[in-house]
Amino acid sequence: MKISIITIVYNNRETIADAIESVLSQTYPHIEYIVIDGLSTDGTVNVVKSYGNRISTFVSEKDKGLYDAINKGIGLATGEVIGLLHSDDMLAGKDTVADIARMFTTHQTDSVYGDLHYVQKEDTSKTVRNWVSGDYDRKNFLYGWMPPHPSFYVKRACYQKYGLFNTTFKSAADYELMLRFLYKHKISTAYLPEVLVRMRVGGKSNVTLKNRIRANQEDYNAWVVNGLKPKIYTRFLKPLRKLKQFLK
Repeated sequence: MKISIITIVYNNRETIADAIESVLSQTYPHIEYIVIDGLSTDGTVNVVKSYGNRISTFVSEKDKGLYDAINKGIGLATGEVIGLLHSDDMLAGKDTVADIARMFTTHQTDSVYGDLHYVQKEDTSKTVRNWVSGDYDRKNFLYGWMPPHPSFYVKRACYQKYGLFNTTFKSAADYELMLRFLYKHKISTAYLPEVLVRMRVGGKSNVTLKNRIRANQEDYNAWVVNGLKPKIYTRFLKPLRKLKQFLK
């Protein structure tokens, strides 16, 4: 089973090498690694190019934003399964992709998700938040649940059948896609109870109160565009669920 991993980057010379190294060090042999750059000007392109043909596909050109770039990467992917790794993030261990592949094989599932650690930006050995996803229950979406998107690996056939990322969303396109795939179309999924990704803190949707309010509205809109009806409390429980991630 070939697994395509896509990294989107724009002017992130400082951390892109960490993301790349975490993919290239995987023990799983059947990885297609795609890097999509938004025409960086800070030296990022030189860092990526230094890995030569160890990166399967590298594109550096202007795009219309993060989700447009992700869709471009998905269009280039040839693997049976597709996963995303942001340029600030790292796969948690050298066997991470092997463990994901094993879950697809043993469970014969459309998708796999796991847990995630938020780590300090400067010292990535220090965990700030611990996102434990838990076993899947479709109705939990109504109570604000979602899996961490960087841990969500899904078969390429699902993108072909149910569509790509909705680029009208600024920060919640990942939530909308998982809601569409898992809740609306009921694709099968399996929970891998281990940390799959280490993410540096500082997500775009949580930087300011204004961004958080906008993200909350987008969460609601994700239901609306899919013709779904959330509970009155769904959009408010979603950010509240994050509080337990800070508990040691």
